[in-house]
Order: sequence, then C-alpha cells, then structure tokens
Amino acid sequence: MRERKRQTGQGMTEYIIIVALIAIAAIAVFTYFGKTVREQSAGMAQELAGQDGSGAIEAAGEAAGTAATKAEDDKGLSNYGNAGGGE
Repeated sequence: MRERKRQTGQGMTEYIIIVALIAIAAIAVFTYFGKTVREQSAGMAQELAGQDGSGAIEAAGEAAGTAATKAEDDKGLSNYGNAGGGE
C-alpha cells in the first residue's frame, strides 16, 4: 500500500514538471509572437465582419518577421530575462 502511494506521488511530480515546462515554452512563444497573433486575429475579425482586413494581415506578417529576427538574435538563456524587449 505504501509503495503505491509513493508511485502516485512520483507520477504527480513528473506531471507538474511537464506542465511547468510547457508553460515556460508558451510564455516564450507569446513573448516573441504575441503581436503577430493579435494582428492575425484582428485581420480575421475584420474579414468576418465583411471589411478589408489586409492591413492587419500585412502588419501581422511584418510582426512575424521582426519576431523571427529577434528570436534568432536572442538565442541562449543569458538573454532570457530581457526576452520581452520592453514591448
């Protein structure tokens, strides 16, 4: 009985570590690509409303290019604290 509780606790600990790593990865992705996602969503909303969303979609493309360049420049954990760049 005691061995079973120990295994359950180990499984829960592993699950928590995996969830934490996924959360850190999601924060990093949204730090770099958050503006792109917002612009794409705005463009889609405009298109669904029957308006021209090409301006927002072009802005999303520019934001994606900027984010990709910044991600390439900021590789490594030494720059992790400054990943937001003040945006």
